[in-house]
Amino acid sequence: MAQVIAIVGPTAVGKTALSLELAQHLNGEIISGDSMQIYRHLDIGTAKATPAEQAVAPHYLIDIKDPHERFSVAEFKELAQAKINEIVARGKQPIIVGGTGFYLQALMENLSLGNDQFDAESEAIRQRLRDQLAATSPEAMWNRLQQVDPTAAAKIPVMNTRRVIRALEVIEKTGQLFSDQPQLAPLDDYYVVGLNTERSVLYDRINHRVDLMMEQGLLDEAKWLYEQGGMDWQSGKGIGYRELMPYFAGEVSLADAINQIKLDSRHYAKRQLTWFRNQVNTHWYDLVSGQNTTKEIEADLTSWLRK
Repeated sequence: MAQVIAIVGPTAVGKTALSLELAQHLNGEIISGDSMQIYRHLDIGTAKATPAEQAVAPHYLIDIKDPHERFSVAEFKELAQAKINEIVARGKQPIIVGGTGFYLQALMENLSLGNDQFDAESEAIRQRLRDQLAATSPEAMWNRLQQVDPTAAAKIPVMNTRRVIRALEVIEKTGQLFSDQPQLAPLDDYYVVGLNTERSVLYDRINHRVDLMMEQGLLDEAKWLYEQGGMDWQSGKGIGYRELMPYFAGEVSLADAINQIKLDSRHYAKRQLTWFRNQVNTHWYDLVSGQNTTKEIEADLTSWLRK
């Protein structure tokens, strides 16, 4: 069983910088665990590691899809596991970096996601459930799952609508509880490094990061996506892009759109923290305030790797 390091936490807490330092000190190679960094052309809004940063250590699962293509948790799990195996075979240390909670959980716990999720029957059920979600709310769909499979609902956050829909789909198609689906044994051993800092400091850093992204050209990047028809794509639903679509359509001012990016980013950070506290065994550190240091994290990881 391979030992894999994962670095998680909200945006703007230093995950990229830490991953590069750990990769240098621990002979590591980096796998992106972010569901948006897979898209080519979308660099600024996804906070993708720069070419200079990617030159420090090999990076994987970045720029592997065009913006119009869909990407599933099952696909991520398969690709990431293959990269872990390749990295370990080379005698290197795999380091997963990213904040997409369920993607990482599916990989770490080797969740059984089903092999039938793309057949016609499943897609018809899924589309009907999506329509019901659009007509109601995430809370209503989660409550529906809670009524038929409370064990599954307890493990799925209310706002993880893709997972809620998947659970309801499996129940409807198979007639069995989602929580009763066979689960596989984990393939690897994980040490999860969680980065966080004091809430007001975090929110200030997020606001500043959005301003910096605008200075770096996020508006042009989002406009390109809009002109390609990206408002209807999975990639166009990402924070930093979806908020600018109404601006390009002449429905809101640029200032309002930017404020919405900041608000959505802060709300997402809060959901990320809740997820990693409740769903994953995470070792928390605060590098921003100086409460912890990179050397401390390296020491903890070195000790864990020797076990």
